[in-house]
Amino acid sequence: MTVSVDEIRSAAVRVAASHGLEVVNVEFVGPAKERVLRVYLEKNAEGRAKLKAAIEAGGTKQLPERLAEGKLSIEQLSGVTHEDCAEFSRDFGVLLDVEDLVPGAEYTLEASSPGLDRKLSKVEDFERFRGCLVKIQTFEPLRNNRHWQGRLIAGPEGAEKNITLDLNAVKQNSKSRKAGVTTVEIALGNIEKAQLVPEI
Repeated sequence: MTVSVDEIRSAAVRVAASHGLEVVNVEFVGPAKERVLRVYLEKNAEGRAKLKAAIEAGGTKQLPERLAEGKLSIEQLSGVTHEDCAEFSRDFGVLLDVEDLVPGAEYTLEASSPGLDRKLSKVEDFERFRGCLVKIQTFEPLRNNRHWQGRLIAGPEGAEKNITLDLNAVKQNSKSRKAGVTTVEIALGNIEKAQLVPEI
């Protein structure tokens, strides 16, 4: 039997919602005897709004230093705790076994935050993380370059859902510098990989 990552993702979304969480990504990797099912989680919009309100009210004692210094956006915090991951793993593990979504007993379930260098895949991700540094790899080259890094200054707009990067925000590689532009517009359909760049 084969594993359907879409079915697993759908089940993960149901379990996560019952815990006030959202599924960011699901990966099923590794050889047969060392398979790992990774589920990346974050607080849902309501949970992130509560976290944001608590931070703004000074109610969180252990505020990340970079957030306090203004180098990190509150949106970049997933808000997920170890307890959230443990509770999700317990309930999701039971569901996986009951529905036999991963045939064969040999796999490891891991639940965690997507991290500060999280992948961006949905239209909503590009809207939410506007103002953050991102790294993009395209399918087709733009100005003879497939690798771009800059600040996301405009989210998906227009019929082609283009995003815009400010290239002056970071030191560019030689190909980017040779392109001789300060901004680049990239169609979402041309994005092979995209992820946040932690600002440390």
